[in-house]
Amino acid sequence: MNRFRETARNALLFASVCAAPFALSTPALAQAGVSADDDTLVVTARRREESLQEVPIAISVQTAEQLDQRGAADITVLQQTTPNATIQVARGSNSTLIAFIRGVGQQDPLWGFEPGVGLYVDDVYVARPQAAVLDIFDISRIEVLRGPQGTLYGRNTVGGAVRYVTRMMDTDQPHLTARLNYGSYNQLETILTGSVPLSDTFVLGGALALYTRDGYGTNLNTGTEHYNKDVDALRISAQWTPTNDLTVRFTADALDDDSNPRHAHRLLPFAAGGASYNVVPGIYDTRAGSGDDNHVETRGAALHVDYSLSDALTLRSITAYRRGETRGTIDFDGTPNPTLDVPAYYADNQLSQEFQLLFDYDRIQGVAGLYYLDAMAEGAFDTVASFTATTIFTQGRVDTESLAAFADVSFDITDTLALSLGARWTRDDKSGSVFRRNYTQTFLGQRSPFFGGASTPALLRTNYSNSITFEETTPRVSLTWTPNEAFTLYGSYSQGFKSGGFDMRGDAVLTPNTVNGYDPEFVDTYELGFHSSLMQGRINVSGAIFQSEYSDMQITRQEPTLTGSIASFVDNAAQATIRGAELEGRLLFTDNFSAAFAVGYIDGEFDEYRSTAVNPAPPPTTIPIDLSGSAAFQNTPDLTASLSFTYSVPLANGVLAFTPSAAYRGDSQMFEFATPLLDQTAYTLYNASLTWTSNNDRWRVGLHGQNLSDEEYRIGGYNFPGAVFGDSVVAFYGPPQTVTGSVEIRF
Repeated sequence: MNRFRETARNALLFASVCAAPFALSTPALAQAGVSADDDTLVVTARRREESLQEVPIAISVQTAEQLDQRGAADITVLQQTTPNATIQVARGSNSTLIAFIRGVGQQDPLWGFEPGVGLYVDDVYVARPQAAVLDIFDISRIEVLRGPQGTLYGRNTVGGAVRYVTRMMDTDQPHLTARLNYGSYNQLETILTGSVPLSDTFVLGGALALYTRDGYGTNLNTGTEHYNKDVDALRISAQWTPTNDLTVRFTADALDDDSNPRHAHRLLPFAAGGASYNVVPGIYDTRAGSGDDNHVETRGAALHVDYSLSDALTLRSITAYRRGETRGTIDFDGTPNPTLDVPAYYADNQLSQEFQLLFDYDRIQGVAGLYYLDAMAEGAFDTVASFTATTIFTQGRVDTESLAAFADVSFDITDTLALSLGARWTRDDKSGSVFRRNYTQTFLGQRSPFFGGASTPALLRTNYSNSITFEETTPRVSLTWTPNEAFTLYGSYSQGFKSGGFDMRGDAVLTPNTVNGYDPEFVDTYELGFHSSLMQGRINVSGAIFQSEYSDMQITRQEPTLTGSIASFVDNAAQATIRGAELEGRLLFTDNFSAAFAVGYIDGEFDEYRSTAVNPAPPPTTIPIDLSGSAAFQNTPDLTASLSFTYSVPLANGVLAFTPSAAYRGDSQMFEFATPLLDQTAYTLYNASLTWTSNNDRWRVGLHGQNLSDEEYRIGGYNFPGAVFGDSVVAFYGPPQTVTGSVEIRF
């Protein structure tokens, strides 16, 4: 379906409403402001360089220096500083990302399911969440854009976008940074970054990061480490600037993750086969028996070309290729028995091409472009259920060809009032195939032939191939009032959509309609916000209030069937309204003492949640029901907050800086329906860092403590209660208390 006419009408109406207070405002406020600090933070949230103060978007930015001062290890630290955001390691994984912003995201990283928050590395879209828990090294900054970004960033940014921006190389002189980290659990990390100009026009650079750490716990069944880390990452860059008008930059990256599988910690005791298993006391310990082999790898390359056609026009090309593969296993039951074991395989690749035309005239600025994506995602897994003497093998593949055209243009109506209009047309052509079959186990826990077993083929549950096309146009409009350099007020309307697709777990025996796939979901957001920089930049505060209308929401439903079974399938089953507010900023009390804070509040309600029940009266029939009154948003606390201070003093030809911080998250649910054993109550994480930096900026020594109160908090879980599933209610946890020392030298 195409909803452009309806959404465009809503956008124009919203722009008119926003314009009214601006038109009626008096000049008194415009005369009251003071100029902002000259050291302005520049971002590229709208695909062009602008000061943060000018951007009519709710955006949180963490610079490389800020992340370094906090001892940040990977991008999950953004959850502690970004209001209304959940950015965590996926359940049963070491490096797969789940991200929610303003209640919108993706918990299930299965191939074929699209994310709700887009991840970009140097403006290259990373289509799959595997290996997307990016370690922080050799970066310039990370930007978190909240709310739909469908105009400039396309489909699958309905919640927002995370932009990981790497450091540009120094073209004038050689540069080398060596860093060594050592900490709790024998954490040992070596990070080397550098660049060298080979001529006046050509510079070569690279970064190497080696991460190892013992496990937080132990697999009590096999004796291996659990929650350990063994990751190697490499990035190389080459930049050629033959003229002032042309810059060509090539980058390539590789990552290998050989950390042990992250299995489950059981929350319920279990007895089977004459053996009894109590809940182990250590939350990072497990008795999993599905194996200790795990390997994740990604490879990528990109070519960026910028050519200045004139002082006002720049042509940009971004060509990129990425591929990844994962081989591992998840033990859902957390016992030595193969009660609910899932060996799995994932693979993906993507080729993308984007052309942008950036323009900046006297009163008109913006960007227009074309985007193409050719992507494949495939995978396979067994569900080894010894209680039923059955293994269910599932295999599938999704091919996506996406084409988009977009434009975002800002018009300076007056010296203080600007109107921005944008739209993106997207066409997704998807082809999906799913194969699902039962295999009878000839001995306990036997796997399917795909995973090396010799079980006997039984009931064929699903075997189909199908194609589907989605074509959508997503608009954005904003009105910005800038009475002075110190204050910006904006109102915006934006829409985003998450692409539809095919359920890779689809069971055509229980849910025959699974072969038809499911449709896209949409988020329409209305937002009022501001950015301010007062007292010569000593006070910087931004805020926003918003309302999002979430429609055709893709829900993984668990439904009873007429045969007495439970069917799991994806359906556009829900509508919801999300309201919220955000406030964040930085206060510079003195030249040596500053504070940073962020607060987010969100209130999400399901307006409709379609489900079914079974009426057993003969003949049995299904009855439609609405569960909106008992459903709640997953991975979305109603309140998030963070506060940090930095105090610095001169010491021994350098500067000593102390940064304590606290991050609070309110109660949250793992799934739409409450699971008391799994749902996480409110908690606060306390961190502190102490760094010394030499006056010539050559040496830095740091001591970083994370989760100093040793808070135990769940970041994921599975809920399979009942004897047939072995009462497999299991959880995964965030890191415990750790202390890390670091030494860095820069040449």
